[in-house]
Amino acid sequence: MSFPHCSIVPPYLLRRLVQADPGLRPAVEFALSDGAQVRHRREVSATRWPQGHPPSGQGIIAWPMQERAARTPQVAGDLAAGVPATATPRRAVHDAGHGTSLPGELVRAEGQQPSGDASVDEAYDGLGATWRLLAEVYDRDSLDGRGLPLVATVHYARDYDNAFWDGRQMVFGDGDGVYFAGFTRSIDVVAHELAHGLTQYTAGLTYVGQPGALNESASDVWGSLVRQRVRGQTVEEADWLIGAELFTDRVQGRALRSMAAPGSAYDDPVLGRDPQPGHMDDYVVLPHDADNDNGGVHVNSGIPNKAFHLFATALGGHVWERAGQVWYDTMTTRGLVPRDVDFVGFAAATLEAARRRYGDGAEGQEVAGALRSAWTGVGVPAG
Repeated sequence: MSFPHCSIVPPYLLRRLVQADPGLRPAVEFALSDGAQVRHRREVSATRWPQGHPPSGQGIIAWPMQERAARTPQVAGDLAAGVPATATPRRAVHDAGHGTSLPGELVRAEGQQPSGDASVDEAYDGLGATWRLLAEVYDRDSLDGRGLPLVATVHYARDYDNAFWDGRQMVFGDGDGVYFAGFTRSIDVVAHELAHGLTQYTAGLTYVGQPGALNESASDVWGSLVRQRVRGQTVEEADWLIGAELFTDRVQGRALRSMAAPGSAYDDPVLGRDPQPGHMDDYVVLPHDADNDNGGVHVNSGIPNKAFHLFATALGGHVWERAGQVWYDTMTTRGLVPRDVDFVGFAAATLEAARRRYGDGAEGQEVAGALRSAWTGVGVPAG
């Protein structure tokens, strides 16, 4: 299995910074090259070790918090064991000290009091909120369904404009302080990146083209679920923004992305305009390579994002209930979505997941009708 470097800030935004601000060029160029190196390490690891990681002691980097019995990641239906009554999250937050060695110095382990470092404590809280949503709503014990420790590193590199999941753990930069603030500030960003791990252990969606856009969209969906649940919001009260706390006051924008209105999140002289489409009529065709966002995975994710927003708002109430349940079931049901699924196939899978969950009665018809309307609303056929 390939574990790509899945980051919250797409490469096309970082390239805008390289071109526009010479003072930030070294740090931003490092962020771009580091992403490519991490992606390469993940791919080499996946090739050498079928479990996606080396046996203890054989890797380049030691991961003491994640030494567990080797097992193949859960892919589309390797049934989770449920959450034991005594289960708790197993969090470990490390400090890279502005270096790049991972995981860094352990600064807050599970159950310890707040450290006083905002980045450490925000990461710890975000990991916990994501674990609790999985456990309390969907009866899933961590990302793999079997209590996988949640490991994070903060203060990665210097002026690092990103947060990413590298196939094994979370990593957060502090931002450059000019355009981007710290990447632990938005709880939906923490949940978004962790959700790449959830996808890794379930549907395993290929990180290119339409399945890659669905991979990114699933992370945005999960980030929004966690954000809304922590705030106790209904779908009508939520802002449906991803990364609303990341930009500094210098940026003309509300967030990295808007699920309610793709393409409207920012319009800035330096960063440019949010390129996300919200309908297949505006689908962006790009080469399937790293220089073009793996075929626009961060761009075209606006389409399934909008479909989920339409679905959730049609049902009303809390997003983690019926709407979130359908998406969770779609991603975790054995054989329902192939790794290379396209938008049409995923839409069909959501309808099948809804039928299995809610049946053909009145509630099932309500959910299926809202789903069909949502997918049709973004130009994706849903039979």
